[in-house]
Amino acid sequence: MKINELIQSFTIQVSNEENAVLEKLDRQMPLSLFTEREQFVIQNLVKKSLVSKVVLNSQTVVVRNDIS
Repeated sequence: MKINELIQSFTIQVSNEENAVLEKLDRQMPLSLFTEREQFVIQNLVKKSLVSKVVLNSQTVVVRNDIS
């Protein structure tokens, strides 16, 4: 039995600042477009598995993970 079958819904707590950055990520965007503070927030979102970092053509891009 999988954990998702036992727990029907679960939420990951995010701060207002994290939520604001998540709303900006409507498509994949280069990490260099964000300010230093936003990059720090993105690192926290990566740790929470809400955002993924991908290297494309020697450039780091971030993309929001869609959770169905």
